[in-house]
Amino acid sequence: MRDRAVAADPLQELAVRFGEWRKGHAPRSRLPEALWAAAVKVARQRGLFRTARTLRLDYARLKKRVQGRQHPAAQTASAPAAFVELLAPAGSLGADSLIVLESARGGRMRIQMKLTAAQAATLMQAWWEAEA
Repeated sequence: MRDRAVAADPLQELAVRFGEWRKGHAPRSRLPEALWAAAVKVARQRGLFRTARTLRLDYARLKKRVQGRQHPAAQTASAPAAFVELLAPAGSLGADSLIVLESARGGRMRIQMKLTAAQAATLMQAWWEAEA
């Protein structure tokens, strides 16, 4: 009879969902928004500390989401760069051009080599799509 009461607990049910998701993903993978939304809902009912501890979530991040504030990187990560300016002559960018890229999620890439403007643009686009 006690098992039924535990199974009906939304926090425990969500813990099972989190566990199943974590089994199929790398340890530092970004949680889907659906799981975050469910965690926020449960935290409002059961409390922040208990929810964060049971679901193994960062307490401060969960608190920000419960309060309606997300981490700035999380807000900008979903919006792709609207404009990237590349100033270069039509031919080569020059001897050993240096390109430094940084994504909203914190990823960084540094390239130092001879590239044409088209090659540089293609490389940057591929990297940003992979980082999104």
